[in-house]
Amino acid sequence: HFAEHLFQLEQLLNGIAMMKELTPRTKDYLASFGECMSTRIFAAYLNKIDVKARQYDAFDIGFITTDEFTNAEILEATYPAVAKRLHGDWIKDPAIPIVTGFLGKGWRTGAVTTLGRGGSDLTATTIGKALGLGEIQVWKDVDGVLTCDPNIYSRAEPVPYLTFDEAAELAYFGAQVLHPQSMRPAREGDIPVRVKNSYNPKAPGTLITRARDMSQAVLTSIVLKQNVTMLDIVSTRMLGQFGFLAKVFSIFEELEISVDVVATSEVSVSLTLDPSKLWSRELIQQELDHVVEELEKIAVVKLLQRRSIISLIGNVQRSSLILEKAFHVLRTNGVNVQMISQGASKVNISLIVNDSEAEQCVRAFHSAFFESDILGLVSGPESGNDSI
Repeated sequence: HFAEHLFQLEQLLNGIAMMKELTPRTKDYLASFGECMSTRIFAAYLNKIDVKARQYDAFDIGFITTDEFTNAEILEATYPAVAKRLHGDWIKDPAIPIVTGFLGKGWRTGAVTTLGRGGSDLTATTIGKALGLGEIQVWKDVDGVLTCDPNIYSRAEPVPYLTFDEAAELAYFGAQVLHPQSMRPAREGDIPVRVKNSYNPKAPGTLITRARDMSQAVLTSIVLKQNVTMLDIVSTRMLGQFGFLAKVFSIFEELEISVDVVATSEVSVSLTLDPSKLWSRELIQQELDHVVEELEKIAVVKLLQRRSIISLIGNVQRSSLILEKAFHVLRTNGVNVQMISQGASKVNISLIVNDSEAEQCVRAFHSAFFESDILGLVSGPESGNDSI
């Protein structure tokens, strides 16, 4: 089996070398070999130590996807197909299924596809939803989801409980532990997800559920997204808000550029371009110039680079307290916020600052929110009520 895989891989690489071309379809087929071989090795090892295991290639057991190579989406038909195969095999002959992560089969082409970033977690949550399991565990190299990036601040702590809403915001705004799409099947199936650390199995990790007790919660986590490009767009024509915003966003749609954080008024809009959505192709200066050129037909545009988004993920009911404390920290540190946005989800408040000030801000926020008694501020004699 294994020698056959290596032979196929060699043939594929020879073909690529001869053609001097690597299409997205070929790239996905090439990327699939690592998973297919490592799962076979792992299943063989488990069987050798008398733990009965069976290897599966996701594209053979019902993972049906769009034909969008390198970033395919799982189709609804996957759930019954995967359930039928895994459950059927288990009934006939119980063995631990070892399934390849982030792979699928394009529904039209029948070719191997990959699920993009977070694809292995998505494979796990898809199987969890398909089988209606009681819990899905995702094993990482950190003690669960943390209060901030430990590389920026060593006092980051694990967050014991999260809601799916909070997890999605954290993932979207750059926390590397989870990917927003990977949580969707678990959320739809209402299955708890536990994030654990392979290097520290005794750590309790983070449990993600539909709802959690928010009575003591203020801030959950601080996420930093650096090297962000910000655009300040002010209308030069007397378009009403609808006409102006519609035109601005149609330009981004035409150029297939994702927008991240937005703040608007009647005749102006400030926004950041989302670097995580451009992970597969670099947004080079030429492309930025093109965006500005198009926008300048209807507006005065200021392009501001080297900015950072600091996202404060926290309790909706305490957003005023979070803002009050955040601005106190910024004032103390002499930092001017260039833009602020509180999204419709409300669990997230995003602040835009200069890259050069960002890490200092994260450390200061962490000290203020996680290393001092915030709730003392809320319930103290001077506060009057619980929602300041």
